[in-house]
Parts: sequence; structure tokens; C-alpha cells
Amino acid sequence: MSGKLPLAEGETSHTACARALLRSGVDEESGEVLSQAVLAQRIGWCADLVAGMVSGLLAEHWNTADVDVLASGHDADGRKLPSNAWMALRRLGWTATTAEGVRVNDRIVRMAQEQAGRVLRSASWRAGLSAGVLATWPADPRKRTPQEWEQVRKAVPGGEHVPSSVIKSRTRQAAGFLAAHGRLPVDVFELEGVPRVPRMLLLAACDRQQATIERSDTAAGRVLLRLQLPSRPDPRAYADWTWVACPIVLPPTVPASAVLHLPTLRVTGRQVRADVAYSQAVPKARRTGHSVALGVDWGLNTLLSAGALRLHEDGRITALGAGGQFRAGGVLAKQHRLRRLSERLHAKADHYQRLAGVDSRHQLFGKHEVLRDEIRHVCARRRNLNVALAWAAARWAVDQAIASRATVVYVEDLRSLEARGMGATLNTRLSQQVRGQIVDRMRHLAAEAGIAVVTTPARNTSRHCPQCLTPLQHRKAPDKPTMAGWKWAICPHQSCRWQGDRDQGAWRRIAARGLTHQAKTAIDKTSGHMVIRAVVDKLEVSAVITKTRRWDRSKTGPTRHKPPRPAPRRRRAPSPTRPHGRAGKRPEGHAPTDRKLPRAAHRHQDVNTISTPTTGHQPRGAALGAGFHFHAHASPPRWETIPETQSDSGSLS
Repeated sequence: MSGKLPLAEGETSHTACARALLRSGVDEESGEVLSQAVLAQRIGWCADLVAGMVSGLLAEHWNTADVDVLASGHDADGRKLPSNAWMALRRLGWTATTAEGVRVNDRIVRMAQEQAGRVLRSASWRAGLSAGVLATWPADPRKRTPQEWEQVRKAVPGGEHVPSSVIKSRTRQAAGFLAAHGRLPVDVFELEGVPRVPRMLLLAACDRQQATIERSDTAAGRVLLRLQLPSRPDPRAYADWTWVACPIVLPPTVPASAVLHLPTLRVTGRQVRADVAYSQAVPKARRTGHSVALGVDWGLNTLLSAGALRLHEDGRITALGAGGQFRAGGVLAKQHRLRRLSERLHAKADHYQRLAGVDSRHQLFGKHEVLRDEIRHVCARRRNLNVALAWAAARWAVDQAIASRATVVYVEDLRSLEARGMGATLNTRLSQQVRGQIVDRMRHLAAEAGIAVVTTPARNTSRHCPQCLTPLQHRKAPDKPTMAGWKWAICPHQSCRWQGDRDQGAWRRIAARGLTHQAKTAIDKTSGHMVIRAVVDKLEVSAVITKTRRWDRSKTGPTRHKPPRPAPRRRRAPSPTRPHGRAGKRPEGHAPTDRKLPRAAHRHQDVNTISTPTTGHQPRGAALGAGFHFHAHASPPRWETIPETQSDSGSLS
């Protein structure tokens, strides 16, 4: 299949990835049908051969000198290195060798060189970051002074745009090495060590002599992947390699007009998953020239708050509706319960490890292995939950932009957000939100509709009024204007008096800031993402939302006569005659039922009685295991403190 994608004017190529599962295969030489387990075994043999060569390359070239040569982009003769990693490694003379007596073709070596080259190239940025942190090591690693922050940002490549959280995490990593060895590491290669090699096949580095992929002529959602696989774990000759045809069913998200590329195969247990890359033509997103924008603000229980603004030709900015919220309280509650479970399992496993030591015959060794398996299972559940939440939130935000016909989505940049000073539980909840995954998936989904996603600075988005930029007063609730809090915002300016939810005001500020600063939008050279790096005070003054006049509801004529209802709604209306039985509707009025209520429920309870607990109501929400019913909670019964006397209104007992 041709890898070229025809593009029209105003279109660009968008590459995405779809996951599929290899369920069976056919050996073309013998005609044998391979089951899923046998297919996974043969692909695993090939992946083990590739992983062995990758490990050898990394062990040989995992040092500063070789990584710098590869990152420089030029060989010893000054020629520019190819963009493909396997070609660059061959230009430098870095070859991969197999075990003695094992015969593989050149395309298998290509996959090993491509995988090793990608790992070595990715280590270049981490090496520069670690070198800058180690060269400007602070007096107190836990807290840098402003002068030390300035020094480390100058020493790190592109340090003025690196989030402070990234520098702090690298500092903590070096501090851990210092505590363990009594000295600082020399470089990142001593700090991290040689990375582990996953079992995978990068078929994109191969040509038609190793693998091909073709769509079905009858069904666009079915493709046929053909690749050469070994028939034994240690192939001794080329005759031990045979062609295997594997049918793949694509998910419905892959368009029929998309151009498919060779996938990456990953072996997980007795299954083989294929990451099928495809390219499609999408409208090109604009950097500037936007008149309708969607602003997105982050929250804790309210994960996302979003709404649209319009920029008029005269410079006025008006709101298009009241906005919306993406609430995921139940999912977040389950996520935090799994986090607490994982922490307890890790603590228990560490305790068993300390007791058992290195003795594999210790009686706790088996229990420790069971705990490790359970930890992996819980981590997989947390990972899957985060992925599902990120896709759902990103899909909701992009749908809001499409519905409002916005051409850009502005999201505040919270990469440097550090949760502190709010207690251990709240700090952890803020730190483990999936904001990065949501933004990545938002960019992916928005690109299909030609919508740009731009990150903006988060400074003062929740502090200033969206209509007059006056510092807001935050209160606990709208009906408690004198009680200090953070959820409800009130503008103290007498001519404005705007008030609303804190997050609702924040998305207005974010969208207004993006519309006024869209000329300052830049494209990051490393990631290719659109960003607004700094706030310009002159432009910020105009980032205010003009108040719109509400529809005049004053009475201008006689009230329209409404006919009365044919029958009044009365709870005490008698029920029609029907046979008695357990089936059917509940009888109206105060007719008794046949169900005998429990003693704690019927005590002091009549149909018109509302029982009030004698002590304060203290719901604990997710701490009690509310899960997806995080917003529904009940107080425990308190009737034991009431005397055993029947009320005057009667009882159901």
C-alpha cells in the first residue's frame, strides 16, 4: 500500500494510531492455522532476538560521548545523519550482532537498530537536563533560591520554557543518588543505568521483504498483515523463517480513506497487540485569526469547566452561553480508592521483603510474589481508568468546541503546578490528576476537526474578575457571602458585581486571554504544539468580557389565559378498584402497604414526618466507598437517642 496521502488546499496530514489484536494466523508455507497462543509464541521468538540485539547496542553506546555524537546530527566526516534511526546508526558504524549460530535477515537487524537509536536519541535531552542540574547543584536541594533558579535555567537547554516540576523531579532523583552513594552522579547515564528493552517489533523500519499490510477489497475495516517469523526460537538458517498471514480487524475509528502503515507488534502474555498507524487528511488548524474560542479550566471534583467566547470586529468579547462542566466525581473516587489500595499493598510487600531478605526459601517468599502480582493488577486497573477518563474528558471538550463552532481551544498550562499546603490527601489528589493525558488526547481529537489547541499561562485566571479584572473575593457559597472559602467568586467592584462559580469565571478569563494574545501564539520547535508563553500587560487589559443585556421580561400586555387542568393532582385521591396483590402500582394517599418495615426505619416515621438527626451530618463521601455514587450519601441512623414513645402523628407499624 502506498504511503503517500493526497492533500488538497487547506489540508494537512494527521497521523494517529489504532490498537488491534492478532487473534490467529496462517503459515503460508505449510498451510497450518496458527492459534492465538502459537502466533504469540512465534512473534515472541522474533521479539526476543530483536531485544537481545537492542540490549547489546545500548550496553555498548550508553555513554555521553556516543549519545552526543548521535544527537549532533552529523557523522565524523561532517555529513548530515539520516532521520531514520537505523540508517543513522549504520552511518556511524554501530552494528548489532546476534548469538553465535543464529541466522536473521537484514530487516530484523534494522528493527533492532531503529529501536536502539530511538532510545539513545531520547536520552540526549535528559542528559542535558541532568548536566545542567548537577552543574548548578543548590545548597538546599529541597528549595532553591531565586538566584539558583536563574542559574539552573541558564544551564539547562531551553531552560526558560522547562516547567519547574521537571527540574525538581530531576533534582530529587539526583538527591536520592547522593543519599545512597554519598556523592553526586557523574551524568544521567550513571544516574539511570541502561534502560530495559521491551518485547516489541518495529515493523515500520522494514520493507516489503519482511512485512506488508493491505486492506481487504470487500471490507474496509479488515486488513491482512504478512510478515516473516521464525519457526524455532534459535533459527539456524533462512529456511527457518516462513511467511505468516495475520488478519486484523480495525476499530471503527479508522477512516476508510486513511493510508495504513506497518504496525508495531507488542507481546503481552499470550496475546499480541498491534499498534496500527494510519494517516488521513484533516483541515489545517490556524495559529491566529480566531473569532470564537473555547476556554477550558481544570478543577478537582469538577474535572473540566468550559465555555465559548466570541471576539467581535470592534474588539468586544462576549460570552456564548453559560458554559458547562465535566464532572467525574465517581470515577475520581474510584481512582483514589485504588491509589490507597496500591499504597497499602506496596507497604505490605516492602515489609515482607525486609523480613524475607534474599532467601527464596523463606515462608514469606510465596506471599510476597502474590502481593507483587496483585500490585501489578491494581496498577493496570488504575492505568486503564486513567486512560478511559482522559479520552472521555477530551472527547467532551472537543464536542463543546464543535458545537459552539469554535476554531481554537485554550487550555491553561499547569505543568508547573505543585500541590502543597493543602494536606496530604488533597495534595496527592491534585498531583495525580491526568491533565497531561487529557491535553494530549484533546490535541489528537481536535486535529481531526481542524481545531487548534493552545496552552496559555495560568497566572491570575481564577483571581481576577472576567468582566473588569478586579481581584475577586472568594466565598464558601452564594448564600454565605460573609464566610471565607474558595468555590464562589464575587466581584467587589460596585459597577460590576459579577459573581459565579470559581471555575466558571476561570474559563472566561482563559478564553479571553487567548483571544487577545493569539498574535503571540508560537509553535514549540520540540513538540510542535501551539503555546502562548507569556502574558502581555497591554493585551491583558483588553481581555475583558462585555456584559450583554438580558432579554427584557417586563409585562407589555395582558396575561394569556391558561385553561385549568382537567383533574387536580391530589395525593389523597382514592385508587380505582383493582384486585389486591403485590403486583401493580403503589396505592395513592396514606394507604398502608403489606411490606413490614424494619424497626429502625419505621420508628417515629409517618408519611408526613421528616426525621432530623440529633447530631451534625458529616458525610465522608468516597472515604466510605461511595465510588461512582460520590454525590449520594446518607447519614447513619440516630434513632437510638430518641425515647421509645410513639409520635402523635401515628406510625406505620
